[in-house]
Amino acid sequence: MRAAICHETGRPVVVEEVTLDGPRRGEVRLRVAAAGVCHSDLSVVNGTIPVKVPIVLGHEGAGVVEEVGEGVTHVARGDRVVLAWVTQCGDCFFCRGGQPELCEVGARINATHRMPDGSSRVRRGGEEVNVHSAVGTMAEEAVVPARAAVKLPADASLETCALLGCAVMTGVGAVLNTARVRPGSRVAVFGAGGVGLNAIQGAVIAGAERIIAVDARPEKLARARKLGATDGIDASQADAVKSVRGLTDGRGADYAFEVVGRKDTIEQALAATRKGGTCVVVGIASTRETVSLNAFGIPFYEKRLLGCWYGGADVHADVPRLLALAAAGRLKLDELVTRTYRLDDVNRAFDDMAAADTARGVIVF
Repeated sequence: MRAAICHETGRPVVVEEVTLDGPRRGEVRLRVAAAGVCHSDLSVVNGTIPVKVPIVLGHEGAGVVEEVGEGVTHVARGDRVVLAWVTQCGDCFFCRGGQPELCEVGARINATHRMPDGSSRVRRGGEEVNVHSAVGTMAEEAVVPARAAVKLPADASLETCALLGCAVMTGVGAVLNTARVRPGSRVAVFGAGGVGLNAIQGAVIAGAERIIAVDARPEKLARARKLGATDGIDASQADAVKSVRGLTDGRGADYAFEVVGRKDTIEQALAATRKGGTCVVVGIASTRETVSLNAFGIPFYEKRLLGCWYGGADVHADVPRLLALAAAGRLKLDELVTRTYRLDDVNRAFDDMAAADTARGVIVF
């Protein structure tokens, strides 16, 4: 099969032939139909997220099951599935305790980008190759942990449902699962990229009264308004914190979401949160950055600063919920796909995303 592989950070991705082993017990082989182009993959390519290379890219995607390994019963050959980049085993301390997004098995996979047993199903010249989140959706086929495959309806659009695997799950989940935004709230979203747009959609679903999008790209703010933002702040032209306060009676947002992954925007989002409000950090920042907090203000302002991993999602429960919201017209999926690409155009897809030319690009097979 052909796969998009990062061999060296800071260098173009290479599309090349590799060998895919068959599924073992508790695994599924699928033909990939669509792979979302996510900033986290670009962060692997540019070195912001440190990983061991070479690595097959892609962690957001959907496809059709071709073969199941021993013991797999929840999906069968021919089923349409969306892939979760956090495999949720269902049996570890965190899964049993209602925090499956922190699954111990999934955490081990994302630390090594290998199967739970430490091996890989992709080979190049006889040597194993790492696979992003053990799903590697930027490839024609994939062998994945069965628990990472979530069954979709038979008529589901794989091109749009691919986005449920990361952008939609993370953005909407940050609002509904992590922050639990209340109706009538005032919400600020720092970063109107693929995940930020879905945080905006989540705020609409939650019944927020005012939804303020903050970004330095006017074209991103225009997309945010189309998906439900009531206000847009161009951070390249205005002080974001003062502007948010100006739109919220001087107090600040009830809930602020940082979906960029930078020290400066995390600090801005917290500063734009009102006393007693909640600031949720969704963006993945560099390991070299540290956020500064004023020690006096921590108890005085009584703000909650929360991290959000994978939208606090239980994927096997949340995928059906998101599909129901989409079917009811409350969650927009088609509008998120700005442009489609072939696998050979993967580097152009990354360039377009970096240039803010897309809400979400999707590689189709």
